[in-house]
Amino acid sequence: MADSKKIKITQTGSHIGRTEDQRGTLIGLGLNKRHRTRELVDSPEVRGMINKVRHLVRIEDEKR
Repeated sequence: MADSKKIKITQTGSHIGRTEDQRGTLIGLGLNKRHRTRELVDSPEVRGMINKVRHLVRIEDEKR
């Protein structure tokens, strides 16, 4: 698992005015404020969460 591909996710939009499930998804991704960035393992679960809040985040693929 140490050699698995990672993706970098940056929150670009605010959670204010969003539904509770979108807020929970952002928190699940480790994001809670704009311009915060996290590196996560590229998995189907993470991709599904990103898809749910794709209008609030920016995704960058990491080459590892």
